Amino acid sequence: MKKTLLIILIFQAITTHINAQENKSEIELDQVELISSPRIEIKNTDNSISVLTISREEIQKSTATNVSDLLQQIAGIDIRRRGAEGMQADLYIRGGSFDQTLLLIDGIKVEDPQTGHHTMNMTLPLEVIERIEITKGSAGRIYGQNAFTGAINIITKQNIENNLSVELAGGSFDQKRGSLTAQRKLENSDILFNYSRKESEGYRYNTDFKNDEFFVKSNFKIKNQNISAIGAFNERKFGANGFYASPAAIDQYEETQASIIGLSTTYKKNELIIKPKLYWKRNQDMYVYLRQDPSVYRNLHISDKVGVEVNASTPNSLGNLGIGFDLSKVSLSSNNLGNRNRTMFNMFIEQQIKFQNDKIDFTPGVAISYFSDVSTRLNYQSNFFNNLFFYPGIDFGYRFNKNLKIYSNVGYTYRMPTYTDLFYSSPTTLGNENLKLEKALTKEFGLKYLKNNFNLSMSLYQRDASDIIDYVKNDEADPWQASNIREIITNGFELNMGYKFYLGAFRPQSINIGYSNINDDLLETDFTFSRYALNSLKNQITATYMFQVRDFISSTLTFKNSKRLNDESYTVIDFRTSYMYDKFTISVILNNILDAEYSETNLVPMPGFNSLIGIKYSIN
Repeated sequence: MKKTLLIILIFQAITTHINAQENKSEIELDQVELISSPRIEIKNTDNSISVLTISREEIQKSTATNVSDLLQQIAGIDIRRRGAEGMQADLYIRGGSFDQTLLLIDGIKVEDPQTGHHTMNMTLPLEVIERIEITKGSAGRIYGQNAFTGAINIITKQNIENNLSVELAGGSFDQKRGSLTAQRKLENSDILFNYSRKESEGYRYNTDFKNDEFFVKSNFKIKNQNISAIGAFNERKFGANGFYASPAAIDQYEETQASIIGLSTTYKKNELIIKPKLYWKRNQDMYVYLRQDPSVYRNLHISDKVGVEVNASTPNSLGNLGIGFDLSKVSLSSNNLGNRNRTMFNMFIEQQIKFQNDKIDFTPGVAISYFSDVSTRLNYQSNFFNNLFFYPGIDFGYRFNKNLKIYSNVGYTYRMPTYTDLFYSSPTTLGNENLKLEKALTKEFGLKYLKNNFNLSMSLYQRDASDIIDYVKNDEADPWQASNIREIITNGFELNMGYKFYLGAFRPQSINIGYSNINDDLLETDFTFSRYALNSLKNQITATYMFQVRDFISSTLTFKNSKRLNDESYTVIDFRTSYMYDKFTISVILNNILDAEYSETNLVPMPGFNSLIGIKYSIN
């Protein structure tokens, strides 16, 4: 069934592409922006890694109302949500774990040392996002640890204008939403402010939530040097029926607070580009097992990360040189994990080499990471070199012509155990202070094709991972124990296709199709029970169709078909339509139109059919 649907969607797009050639108007795809990573600035079409960009237009017209739901529409990404509105969600890329993926905001790393389970706490409202850049595969050479299977960089709004907008919405499960966005452009500075509030009584017992988000961004000058400052605060309070522990634990409750402050600038002299950043990231998590009686079991964790990052690039006789470093101090205060401190340092260097009239590009590089507490924790001789880890990698590309390119890359990466892995203690779960770093070698081969209004990319990859952390036991009555016991060989295939076209008298249309297939070869262990049995998305089909009937009516239809390793496949279809009149926009969003029954993690059932109606007023 899934393969048939995929063939039909591809056939429809190709035949429409052929028919549309009769229309003389060509629509250029937005595929030439520079990728905003710390590495050498390379056009999206010219790099030799797997990168996908979600544009601002796609974000504005999406059926999603938050980043978690938006990323769920991308093949190769698995957002395992617990409940509605992405109130609690874990981020997986290409079958890795939530501890093996990295989230960035304007290039600032926002990983949490306590656990990657909190990564998506620091997402932003869609209203303030310019685009989202998704790097799949080993990104350790670029970003260091945590980019084990990939990285996602949220780029905030760049062109701030004089505008004020107010949006109100309501819908199923007694959802209520409101947001205010104010933009002001001055002679030598500008400012963007957003506040949003979301709340709901929940779609089943103890799944109510309240979510407050603040975001501010300002661009200004100091002695003719452009400075960009951002600040964000996200507070979530939600009932967590079956979210953690056992699905039978229906009275769990959680409150999280995530905040970030960042300063950045770009200094240019001739062809030298230097990008320094200062940042502070904070996360607070309070969990109780019984909402009505917190004294039974309660965890409180507060983590802070303060850092400075400097990246630079410059052309030379060989091509382009990139170099950079990131120095940060991490601290954790927890009633369960104790008080912890760690100093981290990451440095990378890479050299892009081009020859044969730029038909061939070759980019070797390496990152070096330092963790202050590794040798002490593992009882090694305490010296600087025992705390160093190397992430070598290489990219290679060959361009047949301006439309077609093949590429390949190989990268080695590590993942530092989180403080939860190391020190967590409860009646059912124990950490392990002697855990080693996870490591993996990732290889990828791909193809990119781009011509006017049509693009196609395909990739084959293999990740050979060892010392993967799992929680295991031999006797059912024993507590789970964190151990480096897993060896996993992951083979995958991905396809992404995008096409923009005219259809009769209709306005411009666009269709995007994605397909992902993952096969894991899990080496057996000597343990009887394993908590984290693999349940990755074995097959995944995504499709988004955006169409506009008139200048004032636009609609989007989203299709998702998923098959997990141990579950039946399910299909989810969402729809959005917007009507624009003068300064008003009225939107209707229908989610899970087929009323599919499914869960994404921990047997937590996802909401059935639900709807949301909103009105937005915007003035200059």
